[in-house]
Amino acid sequence: MTPEPAARALPAALDLGGRVALVTGASRGIGRAIAITLAQRGAQVAVNYARNEAAAAEVCTAIVAAGGRAMPFGFDVGDEAAVESGIKAVVAGLGGLDILVNNAGVSIDALLMRARAEDFDALHRINLRGAFLCAKAATRHLLKAKERGRIINLTSVVGEQGNAGQAMYAATKAGLIGLTKSIARELASRGVTVNAVAPGFIDTDMTQAALQGDARAALLVQIPLGRIGLADEIAEAVAFLAAPAAAYVTGHVLRVNGGLLI
Repeated sequence: MTPEPAARALPAALDLGGRVALVTGASRGIGRAIAITLAQRGAQVAVNYARNEAAAAEVCTAIVAAGGRAMPFGFDVGDEAAVESGIKAVVAGLGGLDILVNNAGVSIDALLMRARAEDFDALHRINLRGAFLCAKAATRHLLKAKERGRIINLTSVVGEQGNAGQAMYAATKAGLIGLTKSIARELASRGVTVNAVAPGFIDTDMTQAALQGDARAALLVQIPLGRIGLADEIAEAVAFLAAPAAAYVTGHVLRVNGGLLI
């Protein structure tokens, strides 16, 4: 695989040098793009994965080949004990923790009358409980980081506007917005900021499988910019919120959706 391009010289306001970032669900898709972008900005990156160790190792290899530093850390974000031990391992392995990106998520779609309670529980466990557990375990380390401390939660456009067939998924993503705003109020006095990024429809393996043919064409009509977004565009938004330039931004939901929701 061709290595990712090396980091360019950055203005101080965007430079993440000396910071340690944990990105959950970073072995593929948006999480992979976020991990690589943060590393390009100078951060050491903990690449979390649940099952695909080989994919996480490939992300780390790409980062190291481009001159960055990254290590894989496998743990289940929905398991409290695993999260606590995993974050301790990140701190021990990389020397601290300044940035937490709660990206890990799953999607199970069904119309309400066909939805299964066990599927809702599975979505809640990863999408919302996982973010809560990671934030809780990371907070003591982020407080030590003070004004460098960041939590960035990946929510979704459907968490704000809803979507037929995605009531379960939308509920978990809407919950993330409430979690973000509440934690932002709790941690602001110590200089730690907490924000969310709300992607629209992004070109990943998950959306490629769901959006084909007429379904894709119908969606594009609804997006003012007329295209599906890219994972790198979400990663750039996350990198901004992680940077010194965003030190006065907290409790915010940054929409990156091509105008689908304005």
